[in-house]
Amino acid sequence: MAAPAPGLISVFSSSQELGAALAQLVAQRAACCLAGARARFALGLSGGSLVSMLARELPAAVAPAGPASLARWTLGFCDERLVPFDHAESTYGLYRTHLLSRLPIPESQVITINPELPVEEAAEDYAKKLRQEREKIVAPISDSPKPPPQRVTLTLPVLNAARTVIFVATGEGKAAVLKRILEDQEENPLPAALVQPHTGKLCWFLDEAAARLLTVPFEKHSTL
Repeated sequence: MAAPAPGLISVFSSSQELGAALAQLVAQRAACCLAGARARFALGLSGGSLVSMLARELPAAVAPAGPASLARWTLGFCDERLVPFDHAESTYGLYRTHLLSRLPIPESQVITINPELPVEEAAEDYAKKLRQEREKIVAPISDSPKPPPQRVTLTLPVLNAARTVIFVATGEGKAAVLKRILEDQEENPLPAALVQPHTGKLCWFLDEAAARLLTVPFEKHSTL
């Protein structure tokens, strides 16, 4: 028997449409969080194809809010490779080159790892920068199946405390693992299947290729 689908699953006909919808959702969540005069908006970013999507769509989506709004954003990285910032696999390095150069977010409000530290020390240092030390919120990873093997990644308590968590997946190569996460009842589920925000919203933004094996209900989006 298939497990109930976690959260809202949205499927788009192309990565371009997905990226535009994602950027609008980020902009809407930021506006909602910043309604108060002293409020702040915190955004955790992952790498991969997400970098190019946000670089293409986010600046225009948040432009109406103006620089004063962006000055109250804080950015962090959910899963950062332990490599120098000028390395091709550095998540922060890619965002710095392709997105942050186009958004007036103060550099002091972009929270990064120290890539010169060993992975365990880098995780501890990053946790301190995030100013939460009551529980383990950052984990050192030394054996990531996808190179580079060493990473610093946020843990489930952080993700499950978020107001909104958005998984983004594109391409046929993600189809089988998405079916496992969203439909299969595994005795030892994949980590992504354990992300269930306590009071927040969970969303899945997929393109058609990534969603091709799913049988659970989802929302189909298209501009055509």
